[in-house]
Amino acid sequence: MEVGLCLEALGMAVAQSGRLPEVFNTDQGSQFTSREWTGELTRLGIAISMDGKGRWMDNVFIERLWRSVKHEDIYLREDASLPALEAGLEAWFERYNAWRPHEALGNRTPSEAHVADAETPTSTPAKEELAA
Repeated sequence: MEVGLCLEALGMAVAQSGRLPEVFNTDQGSQFTSREWTGELTRLGIAISMDGKGRWMDNVFIERLWRSVKHEDIYLREDASLPALEAGLEAWFERYNAWRPHEALGNRTPSEAHVADAETPTSTPAKEELAA
């Protein structure tokens, strides 16, 4: 529930993808309502969207993803160390993104859908602009 971890994850995601989302949606957790978080999104030009109180349906998709991660990886391997857990999660998400087709994405993998979206012209800043 700390904003620092969220800011670090946001920075890593932006650095790795080289793209900024147009909108960032979260729940109303204290880390996402903090001045640090909202200030960083505003600085990056990202629109802020927050779920309303009692909007449990808004989290269904991410909850389903984490259920898959836990049942297909974490519970099966029971890693003895944090580095082993991190390595396992990295491998699972690589497989999920690069190998596993999704009906909702027209039977493309998330990576294929992301590349196709990246090739579509948008007003998203280039990597050079993100570094500034």
